[in-house]
Amino acid sequence: MVHRIVFWSGFGIATRLWQMGIEKRPFFNKESLWAYPLFAGIGASFGYWLQGVDDRQTAILTARKDSILEKRARRAQLQAQEAQPEA
Repeated sequence: MVHRIVFWSGFGIATRLWQMGIEKRPFFNKESLWAYPLFAGIGASFGYWLQGVDDRQTAILTARKDSILEKRARRAQLQAQEAQPEA
């Protein structure tokens, strides 16, 4: 989880550096240093949200997979009972 948040924080800082490069302004100007933590925070919050989405989707997929496997096991058991000759 932490690696995703750190990645997106770095992406936010890289976005700020890219913005400053496009504007051809100095990267570390005293008046605009406040923006780097802001961009990093926005990136980190996006990474945190994305991790939550991933966790929820994984839980849904795991539940669905368990349901399908259970259904297959029941079907196999039913077919095995039907295939046995009655005594």
